[in-house]
Amino acid sequence: MELLTGLLSSLGLSGAAGLNAYIPLLLVGLLSRAGVMHLSAPFDLLMNPWVLLGVAVLGALDFVGDKIPGVDHALHVVGGVVNAAAGAVLFASHAGVADVPPSLALVLGVIVAGGVHGARTAVRPVATATTAGLGNPVVSTVEDGTSLLMSVLAVFAPVLAVLLLAVIAVVGYRLWSRLGGRRRAL
Repeated sequence: MELLTGLLSSLGLSGAAGLNAYIPLLLVGLLSRAGVMHLSAPFDLLMNPWVLLGVAVLGALDFVGDKIPGVDHALHVVGGVVNAAAGAVLFASHAGVADVPPSLALVLGVIVAGGVHGARTAVRPVATATTAGLGNPVVSTVEDGTSLLMSVLAVFAPVLAVLLLAVIAVVGYRLWSRLGGRRRAL
């Protein structure tokens, strides 16, 4: 049962990293530092105060930059690597996934976070185009809030986190399908 809970938690955390790489990294580091969860080496580096400070500063810069049209696009391009790497680290770091080979855990984290980030990056231009960029701060704030919610759920209620991840996948697919249909109609 612990393995299943760990896998679900890891899926939720890596999915949250696909939306915002810094929120789940910061949450896991802070919870580990507070003794709420355990990170095995080398992932226990996430609870180092300097690492936490660096993640918090980068997260704050990303939070502000993601609200600005144009800057958000550049952040999404860089985020393709950053979010996938954060998802890999979060998936592999969770102690409940000890029975999964580390290389497989890293690959699964990259796939989940990269998939969520890819969907986010594909859907965001629709918000920019339909609102002339005015909707970007709202969409970005929803993404950040969803990342925080999914991160908390992944730690404390992993089944709910995976259900939220599934909802995000369905909504992203539907939005992408609509966009594809509009392109064909033009």
